[in-house]
Amino acid sequence: MKTLPMIQVAEENLRVKEAKYCSYGDTVHYSPVPKFFQGCEGSFLYDREDHPYLDLQMWYSAVNFGYRNQAIVDAIKSQLDRLPQLACQYLHEEKVLVAEKLAKECMRAFGIEGRVQFNVGGAQAVEDSMKLVRNATGKTLVMAFMGGYHGRTLGASEITSSYRYRRRFGHFSNRAHFVPYPYCYRCPYGKKLETCDYYCVNQVERLFETEYNSFWDSRANEPEFVAFYIEPIQATGGYIIPPPEYFSRLHKILKERKILLVDDEIQMGFFRTGTFWAIENFLVGPNIVVFGKAMTNGLNPISGLWAEEALISPLQFPPGSTHSTFSSNPLGTAAALATLNWIEGQHYKMKVAESGAYFLHQLMVLKARHATIGDVSGLGLALRIEVTKPDRFTPDKALTERIFEAGLAGKIPSSRGPMGLVLDIGGHYKNVFTLAPSLDITKAEIDLGIELLDYLFTLCAEEK
Repeated sequence: MKTLPMIQVAEENLRVKEAKYCSYGDTVHYSPVPKFFQGCEGSFLYDREDHPYLDLQMWYSAVNFGYRNQAIVDAIKSQLDRLPQLACQYLHEEKVLVAEKLAKECMRAFGIEGRVQFNVGGAQAVEDSMKLVRNATGKTLVMAFMGGYHGRTLGASEITSSYRYRRRFGHFSNRAHFVPYPYCYRCPYGKKLETCDYYCVNQVERLFETEYNSFWDSRANEPEFVAFYIEPIQATGGYIIPPPEYFSRLHKILKERKILLVDDEIQMGFFRTGTFWAIENFLVGPNIVVFGKAMTNGLNPISGLWAEEALISPLQFPPGSTHSTFSSNPLGTAAALATLNWIEGQHYKMKVAESGAYFLHQLMVLKARHATIGDVSGLGLALRIEVTKPDRFTPDKALTERIFEAGLAGKIPSSRGPMGLVLDIGGHYKNVFTLAPSLDITKAEIDLGIELLDYLFTLCAEEK
């Protein structure tokens, strides 16, 4: 009988303990055999046998600036030696400096004065934004997009379109009114961008055409729905990029109806799309911006929001309006400050544009080789591969899952030897690989990613 190596025995023992003691309520068990990792560097993860895995999703875009980025890691180590912990009712330098930098970025991008409020996770920051909206308007009804994702806390799940996040728990407050996202590859109205004259935007405007549509009281000049939650690039929904004028046209409608625009930048902020805020690509100024993930390069669970002064001034949003024990903790704000300083020392606008264009071109070539790739597109280094039947349109969820699992098996032959590939599945039909590589990914690593994808599409299409 063959004896298993000690490292495999140790892993099997861990799996037994995990099965007994860990909740299955998170997303780990989306995969039938969850993967253990024990190392990371740059664009790579390493399993317990030290095999490399090229990561093309970088923790849902949380690690924009590479695993174990030394400048950011060193800042946390320094903070550990100086002021590792402090109750959030007190002040420390890093909190103030991070808020200043983020507020100035919003002033640069939108020309609006505002302030920053911290929290510990994206969904919690979304909930803080909901407080701001309710506090300012006295109303609770909001709009959001089909396919949108804003978190799974009780409040955030009300504006996340997937019913499965609410089904077991009921409604916490008021479910959003969801409208179709401008998904041109699969237009919900069956239109073509070349001839539609932004039909989808016109359908939103029609909601306010008469009081009997229930969104608007023309006599009082007042909306019932007081905010619209958007993702500039729909993230979990499949990295869907809207047509160029969509958000400017939508914003005009919202401003005329006195409806706040809340911009969720949790996955797309911090240069993922080639601009500091993704919404900058569409020349629109929101009232509230929510952010997290890459703000600390994934090294601390800290998030936050920026809001215009009229919504968040001390008079409007006084002390104690919201709070979390760890919201502006010293280690998190030190990591955030180091991340923002790192960004300032790079040239990500140019770098992301160049790398994104090269990666997208290579994906186009890959698409030409595989009839099971229906669509590829991207903005900066937010890229997508839509997996389909050979008709290049019918979603193929099963093939997507086979490719995902084969990537995690870690046995892909490549020019660098056996390799794994870390991907993420999103999309309205769970058939889209949402690619969010490190913003410092090299051309050689892009080529390696294409090589691995090419092999997986060939192998898994043959395994029907």
